[in-house]
Amino acid sequence: MKRNRGLLVTVLLLTVMVLVGCGRGQTSDIDAIGIDLSVSPDPPTVGPATLVLTLTDEQGEPISGAALELEGNMSHAGMTPVFSQAEETEPGHYEAPLEFTMGGDWFVIVKASLPDGRALERQIDLPGVSGGM
Repeated sequence: MKRNRGLLVTVLLLTVMVLVGCGRGQTSDIDAIGIDLSVSPDPPTVGPATLVLTLTDEQGEPISGAALELEGNMSHAGMTPVFSQAEETEPGHYEAPLEFTMGGDWFVIVKASLPDGRALERQIDLPGVSGGM
């Protein structure tokens, strides 16, 4: 009985390791994919803002049809993140509303699902959002 239990635990651990290893390959930072970010208002201030993202492929051509999710965070602990989804406004150009809830240094995590099935995640720093702290 103990031998069967040990074998079962080993099989389960190996299965979990394989699943975790496979999951890592699905989301990566594809260096050749370009993500440019601009914020309106510029410079950013506390309150509502519009983030404009430009997504380009390895040849610098716009990537149309991607799904972009954004997560805004402050660089210090204890802040509740803000989330948004970007809508494509023209080929390769995406816009998303985001609420800066405090002044200070922010960063945005962009999670992109590309039309060819690839996925990437990239962090973009937004230092110096002005407003009351």
